[in-house]
Amino acid sequence: MIDLHFWPTPNGYKVLMFLEETGIEHRIIPVNIGAGEQFRPEFLAISPNNRMPAIVDQAPADGGAPLSVFESGAILLYLGEKTGQFLPLEARARVQVLEWLFWQVGGLGPMAGQNHHFVQYAPEPIAYAIKRYVDETARLYGVLNKRLATHEFVGGDSYSIADMACYPWVVPHKRQQMDLESFPHLQRWQAQVAARAATRRAYERGVQVSDKPVVDEASKSLLFGQNADTVARQ
Repeated sequence: MIDLHFWPTPNGYKVLMFLEETGIEHRIIPVNIGAGEQFRPEFLAISPNNRMPAIVDQAPADGGAPLSVFESGAILLYLGEKTGQFLPLEARARVQVLEWLFWQVGGLGPMAGQNHHFVQYAPEPIAYAIKRYVDETARLYGVLNKRLATHEFVGGDSYSIADMACYPWVVPHKRQQMDLESFPHLQRWQAQVAARAATRRAYERGVQVSDKPVVDEASKSLLFGQNADTVARQ
């Protein structure tokens, strides 16, 4: 049994997509980040960066006590190794999948996240910041589009954890001021992943957890007001 501590955000959906694809036994434990549930001591015990998703594997391979994993990329890697699915064993294919997994967690996710912040949530528009992050998101879309011009999937010829990592960050492309018609290979791939039954199930379940915006006026101070002092007090 995998306990998935989840809220319907791009990073949350990555892991839920994997669980739906594999059918591994799991249960969702909602973590309402807009209400500050990510700061509860029991959650910080498994995710010290106060970010979800996080998982607890109740039956790890070593047969020992339940094992917690935080950070979405680390979770996908852990689950790929645990199940032997969506992560190639052959060295060269595996390297490609891991390259693009880390490309997403180090690039597409953070840059699109800053795009979301300055375009959608900043208290006043800052033209330089908006242009910086919209342009960088577009550059990363261009990198992904070029990759997908010569490969069916992000990691190569087979659907993998690299696709699951990238897809949820492309779903909100309109909020990022991106036009998928400008990236035809990316658009083809996005439609292909969206049509997978497991993808549809994951997003349907996410809406069941919450269909309200993640960020509203009441939650902005919780989500955007953290610093070293608040960490020290947790």
